[in-house]
This record gives sequence, structure tokens and C-alpha cells, in this order.
Amino acid sequence: MKKTKLFILIACLFATIGLLAACGGGSKDSSSNNGNAESKENSKDEDKGNSGSLAISGSSAMQPLVAAAAEEFKSKNPDADIQVNAGGSGTGLSEVSEGTVDIGNSDVFAEEKDGIPADKLTDHKVAVVGMAPVVHPEAGVEDIKKEDLKKVFTGKIKNWKELGGKDQKIVLVNRPDSSGTRATFVKYGLDNETPAEGVTEDSSNTVKKIISETEGAIGYLAFSYLTDDTVKALSVDGVKADDENVQSGKFPIWAYQHSYTKGEPDGLAKEFLDFMMSDDIQEGLMKEQGYIPASKMEVERDAEGKQTEKK
Repeated sequence: MKKTKLFILIACLFATIGLLAACGGGSKDSSSNNGNAESKENSKDEDKGNSGSLAISGSSAMQPLVAAAAEEFKSKNPDADIQVNAGGSGTGLSEVSEGTVDIGNSDVFAEEKDGIPADKLTDHKVAVVGMAPVVHPEAGVEDIKKEDLKKVFTGKIKNWKELGGKDQKIVLVNRPDSSGTRATFVKYGLDNETPAEGVTEDSSNTVKKIISETEGAIGYLAFSYLTDDTVKALSVDGVKADDENVQSGKFPIWAYQHSYTKGEPDGLAKEFLDFMMSDDIQEGLMKEQGYIPASKMEVERDAEGKQTEKK
């Protein structure tokens, strides 16, 4: 009997030890598994939106800024692949509407383009850019009256000597109808008068190159392309084409730089647009690239082109 009781006591002791070990081990495994899961979740949260692919197209006036910002973003997020293409504002608006790109850049409001479902797009005004009439440096003209500017682009004035310049035939260099730069220049520089036929180029870079190599040439470019003395920006009605005069509303030819998304952005698109609105870009890169932060404007415009003092 004593041996039987001793055997039962020993058996209970081993059973208790085994149970405690099992509980301890289970607790340890559970803690470890929870820790791993939590670690993976945290890692996922940290990586969310900073990797993957992002396709951007549209405004050539915006391309220098967006391309430079994309390079900075990728330097901080090496797993992000961002492709920035131009093609004009119409292209950007069409492609983002169709869902073939994630962000469509435009110099004009989506409401201004026929066939664009503006109510399906979300507007992100990332900047403002001025646009100026630009001539070959040897044209002999520094300033032009707005009425004369319209006559030049509608073909009524054909030689620079009529404006006090050289005896040189005027060569018009235009952007295509899909261009937001063209739309802005025609609306605010030519009061919606249709330009005469001339050379037409898809790229602002090509426009600049042609004007720099062609005596007598005139076109129009965003301030962001006026980085050297190969072309000359004209004052209009005595008002210099510069950021200060755009901000105050004295210089009339300017546009918002819109980045449109189809609905509210998420993932990498949201991360990149947030980066575009960060101080590093708004107060740093943007000014270096020749753009104006929208927040610095003293005036504002609506989709119909009405300019008012900013509230």
C-alpha cells in the first residue's frame, strides 16, 4: 500500500511538471508568434505606399519639376519605380481618366478639356508657373504690347521691324492643341484668339531649341524652361515676366500646375503627392526649378479664368 501511494505521488509530480512545461512552452511560442506577426505587420505598415510602380504623364511645363521630385523620392525610397512622361495636358487628363496612368499632370483645369470626366478626377494643385512669349535673342525686341502680341500670333504683324526690332521675318513656333501651355498662352496672352499656322512641336524642350536656333522665331514657354540666355522672354505691356509679378497678378500669363488622380489617391500615388506638397519640394526644389508654390499666390483663378484677390 505504501508503495502504491508513493507511485501515485511520483506520477502526479511528473504530470504537474509536464503541464507547467507545456504551459510555459505554449506561452513562449505564442509570444514569439505574436511578436513575429506584429513585427511583420509593423514592417508592412512602414513599407506601405513606398514601393511599387507609379506612372505619370501630361504637362510638359510640369515635367522638369515632377521628374526632379521623382528622383528625390526614389533616392529615399529605392523600391519605388516612378515613370514621368510628358505628352501635353490633354494626354495626361485623358490617360488618368482612362486609368492608364496613376497621375495626370495638367496646366489647365480638367473642366476646360472636352471629353474629360472632371467629376471623376481629384485635383491636386501642386504649384503655379508663369508662361512668357519667348524670342530669339537677336530679335531686337524687349517688350511687347498685348495687342501687338495678338497681332504677331495671328499673322497680322509679320516682321520684327514693325515693332522696332530687326528687319527679320517672324517665325511662329506653337504647341499642339492638346498642350496646356498653349491653352494657357492663348487664353491669357492672346485673349482666346487663334494663332496662325507655324511650326508646331509636342515638346517645350524642342520649342526652346528651335527658337534658340532660328532668327526671327517667337513661341511661348513656362518660366521653368528659362534657365539660360539661349532664348529671351519678353515683357508684356511693360510688366516683366517674373515670379513676383505672377504672384501679385500683374503678369497675366500663368497657370496652376495640377496633378489629377482618378478619385482619391492611395498607396504610392498618395505618398508621392504628399511628398510633392512637403517643405522640401515646396520651399526647396520648386523654387530651384522655377515654379511658385500655390500658397505664395496673392491672387487665385477659377476654371473659367476669373482672377480675384486671394482670401
